[in-house]
Amino acid sequence: MSGTRLRLTEKLSYGFGDMGYSLPYNMASGFLLLYYVNVVGLPAAAVGTIFLVARLMDAVIDMGVGIAVDRTRSRWGRTRPYFLFTALPYALLFVATFAVPAGWNQTAQLAYAFITFKLLGIVMSFGSIPYSALLPMMSSDRSDRLKLGGMRSIGTSVGVVLGTAAVQPILAAYGGEKQPGGYLAAAAIFSVLSMLCILALFRNCRERVVDDASARFSILPEIGKMLRNRAWLVSFLFCLVYFVRFGGMMAITAYFAIDVMQAPWMIGVMLPAVAGMLLLSAFVAPTILARTGIRNGCVAMLGIAALLFAILPLVEGQPTVFLAIYIAACLATSVTTTAAFAMIAETVDYHEAQFGVRREGLLSAGVSLATKVGMALGTAGIAFIPAAVTDGARAAIRWTYYGGIITLLLAQIGIVLAWPNAQTRRSPDEEEGEIGLTPSSI
Repeated sequence: MSGTRLRLTEKLSYGFGDMGYSLPYNMASGFLLLYYVNVVGLPAAAVGTIFLVARLMDAVIDMGVGIAVDRTRSRWGRTRPYFLFTALPYALLFVATFAVPAGWNQTAQLAYAFITFKLLGIVMSFGSIPYSALLPMMSSDRSDRLKLGGMRSIGTSVGVVLGTAAVQPILAAYGGEKQPGGYLAAAAIFSVLSMLCILALFRNCRERVVDDASARFSILPEIGKMLRNRAWLVSFLFCLVYFVRFGGMMAITAYFAIDVMQAPWMIGVMLPAVAGMLLLSAFVAPTILARTGIRNGCVAMLGIAALLFAILPLVEGQPTVFLAIYIAACLATSVTTTAAFAMIAETVDYHEAQFGVRREGLLSAGVSLATKVGMALGTAGIAFIPAAVTDGARAAIRWTYYGGIITLLLAQIGIVLAWPNAQTRRSPDEEEGEIGLTPSSI
């Protein structure tokens, strides 16, 4: 069945499965800090600690979920049961996260915030890790994998746009950023959309490429093999640095627009553009990567993005020019995000070539761990910037935004240069392109 062509419905359902899991996460990343500090009145430093501790705790949870996926055998397959049983709890917990009881004392509110945010992360792990593990199971055809990666980029993009730009009008309808009703209404709407996307993922997607490995295996030796998988190591570090940058940008952009640019309206443009350009990159990235290969394409796009961010401080007084350059930089980085989806899938084939087993769950869990830790470090770090609107705070926000982003982009370049050229055992007619990214495979 590995050669069976994928239906359009299946590709769309897989792509929007990412929207199902990322939509709540994107709204939380962009607005939960504002909600906790400006609406509930929690101390920013305490909120930063919540973000950091909760996400770092995902280390054990993510690896446990990955191992569970590799050990799961059911009538629905190895990954699909997790979609069915996480859809409703994930939606309910998302609403609960933006419903901190107003009448409670601060200690109780902090405890509520930590528990709900932590539970949201746990349920997300039980869905998002099987979701990543599903891609290499759906097809062994590299053209289909690229298309699935493109669909996932579209789902991510729509999730970001809805989770960021669409939130502002809802907040405005309920009286602005300091009123709790808007946050709760947005969470309720998005939770329904999230649940529908996840259920469609369960209903329409199928596992076709699976090995006959036993459901029972020793954990530590398998983790050791994962750590010796060069492709996985590069993917892990690449995603770790990416999500430090992504988490920091999602958390600081609102403050940057309000306090540095003094243009709150720019939030509705800048936040979606952080990853919203994935919608366009889903169409252009496969062509670019087919011509350049994963490594060279990522180096070029990250270099362009770093250069564009270095130009931004020079055009702060020209909002239109600023946004045009900013959006172009986001498009460049979005191409590398689409590449990352292909990289993660290829680590499974590389692992099978080295060790004879695929271990989709464990490998996906390891990369998911990188995203969680990256988001934790990026978001928590921003929370510790002084909240008072002083010249010093503005300077800290301004140079964190520019200097931090450029530094992380350059770090990603250094990491992706270690990406191995040959990922799998291939037939002679496949040797022409790097990891199957040939023009004929698009």
